[in-house]
Amino acid sequence: MACNQDCSSCQSKCSKADFRAKANPFSQVKHVIGVVSGKGGVGKSLVTGLMAVEMRRRGYKTAVLDADITGPSIPKMFGVSEKAMGTEDGIIPAETSQGTRMMSINLLLENDTDPVVWRGSLISGTVQQFWTDVMWGDVDYMFVDMPPGTGDVPLTVFQSLPVDGILIVTSPQELVEMIVSKAVNMARMMDITVLGLVENMSYMLCPDCGKKLYPFGQGHTIEIAEQFGLPLLAQLPIDPAVAASCDAGRIEDFKQNWMEGAVTLVQSTLPV
Repeated sequence: MACNQDCSSCQSKCSKADFRAKANPFSQVKHVIGVVSGKGGVGKSLVTGLMAVEMRRRGYKTAVLDADITGPSIPKMFGVSEKAMGTEDGIIPAETSQGTRMMSINLLLENDTDPVVWRGSLISGTVQQFWTDVMWGDVDYMFVDMPPGTGDVPLTVFQSLPVDGILIVTSPQELVEMIVSKAVNMARMMDITVLGLVENMSYMLCPDCGKKLYPFGQGHTIEIAEQFGLPLLAQLPIDPAVAASCDAGRIEDFKQNWMEGAVTLVQSTLPV
């Protein structure tokens, strides 16, 4: 039976088959890290941006592949508005003010607010082309901002790109077990390494006394991390300052050490 690369309904035992797409000849990407979640609205794009920024500060050459085709936010977060340009050799990625390269569907649309009303196969094909057709150049760490869930695009990324590992982003509500379980189980099905968990919206600081407040509860993500034997790499607070920085396109100017644990683990686990 011919393979349609849809493992969700397949009974064949061929999980080791290699469907990876060939990178553009002008790309030398050393490591690819996916940023995923079992649901939307938990802050995958924020974590992707912060990881790329912090890695860049440590002297590495970084890139962001925005695989969230129907809800792209990476260019806005980095303040990138110029459109990507094409040559006979491929597509030239955009570059942020501090040198991080990126590709997003918004860099190809005439207007940022134009909706992408495409079927799944076309969306998946576009994500794959971001790997095969873009001239990424010399990149130490590429972070892939994936859409929520376990559908076509995550499957395409896991099969087509040489993903070295993923970070799972979640929030502290009690449904965290379901969110993390979906992402972990898909990664294990695809034989992808889970590097660890990042909890967003973990707490907020009282503006008067500085005490940590936990509007969504406390401890759920720690319990799930222990259940799956995964490290909890970061706990990001609810902070209006980071939201303002992203809205203004100035995430590269925002300085906090929230992602230090995650960045250090990636740096040590996947050295360049």
